[in-house]
Order: sequence, then C-alpha cells, then structure tokens
Amino acid sequence: MKWKIACIQLDIAYGQPALNYQAVAEKIKEAVKSGPDVIVLPELWTTGYDLTRLEEIADDQAERTILFLSEIAKNYHIHIIGGSVAKKTADGVFNTLLIIDNQGRLVKEYDKLHLFKLMNEHHFLQPGKKDGLFQLGGKLCAGFICYDIRFPEWIRTHTSKGAEAIFVVAEWPKPRLAHWRTLLISRAIENQCYVIAANRIGSDPANEFAGHSLIIDPWGDIIAEAGNREEIVTGMIDFDKTAEVRGMIPVFQDRRPEFY
Repeated sequence: MKWKIACIQLDIAYGQPALNYQAVAEKIKEAVKSGPDVIVLPELWTTGYDLTRLEEIADDQAERTILFLSEIAKNYHIHIIGGSVAKKTADGVFNTLLIIDNQGRLVKEYDKLHLFKLMNEHHFLQPGKKDGLFQLGGKLCAGFICYDIRFPEWIRTHTSKGAEAIFVVAEWPKPRLAHWRTLLISRAIENQCYVIAANRIGSDPANEFAGHSLIIDPWGDIIAEAGNREEIVTGMIDFDKTAEVRGMIPVFQDRRPEFY
C-alpha cells in the first residue's frame, strides 16, 4: 500500500482561531491539488502558544475543529492528521491530536503525554493518559506531539505493537532545529518505520519556530523536507518498505524486553 503525504507547514496567527481556520482551509484547498491521501497539520494550529488565554480561546471539546476537519475530509476524500488543538474540558485544557479518516469520521484523539515545561505548558495544560495508536486506511499508525519525540521508549511502546508509520505534529523552536532533525531520523531508524512530521514556521511573542517539516523512510533517509517558510511538502510512502526493512534487520524479533 502506498500513500501520498502532504504536510502543511504554516505560520500561525497568535491567539486568533478565526484567522487560523481560514488559513488552514485555504492551505488544504491548495494541498489537495497534488492528490494526497493524507494531509498533516502542525501542533496547536488554532491558537498557537497563546497559553494564558486558553480558557477564552480553546475549542470546547474540540467540537468546532472536529466538525471543520470532518467536512473537509469528506469533501476531498482525504485522511487528515489534524495537528493538535487546545481542547477545553471539565478537567482542564488538553493539547489534543485529532485523526479524521477520509469518510469524515473521528478515529482518534490523543492528548499530549509529555508537557514541555520550558514553554510553560504544565501551567496551562493537562497531561494525557492514553496512547496514540490508531487504524487509518487499514494500517496501524501512531501519533505524537512535539516534545514526545524526546522519549524513545514512548515511541517504541507503539511500534512494538505494530505501528508502521508515526505522525508527529509540532511547534518546534528554531534554536533546536538540529535536535528536531536528528531525533526524527533516529526514531525512523530505530523503529524501522516512516516518520511524517509537520512543524510550524514563523514566530510568536516568545519564540521563533524551525519549520523543516519532514517525511522520512524506515532506513532514516529523507524523502522530503520543507525549508524555513510557509510551504506544503509532499512525498510518497510505501508500506512494503517497512516490512522489507524490518525483515532485513529483525530488531523487533531480537528485542529482550525482560531485561529492559
């Protein structure tokens, strides 16, 4: 099975959801011209890191965003890795990844497990408690959010259960661009799977962001990489290659988790 991927790398209007919904609708309209099977959006694309105002601007139960993405998915018959949104609940606000299939159905919500204290997430967001595994188009995949990629044991928890592709949505800062690229390539090599990562570009009052959204194959080779501007990066992934690489170097068969 092959999928054409389109990662939408965009600047995010700080704390202005209405502008961001409009911008994403326009970007998706542009992206579908290349005929993708899957579109990927970045982290917190509705609000950016306007954390102090989340009680005011977060999406209640993510209902508006789910409806918005579901309609787009149905209209264009595409799967959408819907980035993440600030989701307001009775238990607080979560940084939530949304997965919508090409019928417009919500197939997964994943709340960011690892909150990034350097950007004060722990003061305004609640940590997740569930995994990021999901079935999409007959394939087992997994979704993660930004800081999660620094925890290889969390990624391996998913790939050891059979995930063949991992999707990462992020607002990764520019000063640590080298870490972004190295960590993602490492996650692809050690898990022998595709890594598809959508980062934002631009800046907010406290941060400048790195861009460089990536599509990486199970050998760790880069299929496609964005630069440091708004753009749509596309690439083809072939799940036969995942099986081939895992067969050549049988990492998962040779694991000895009883000693870990």
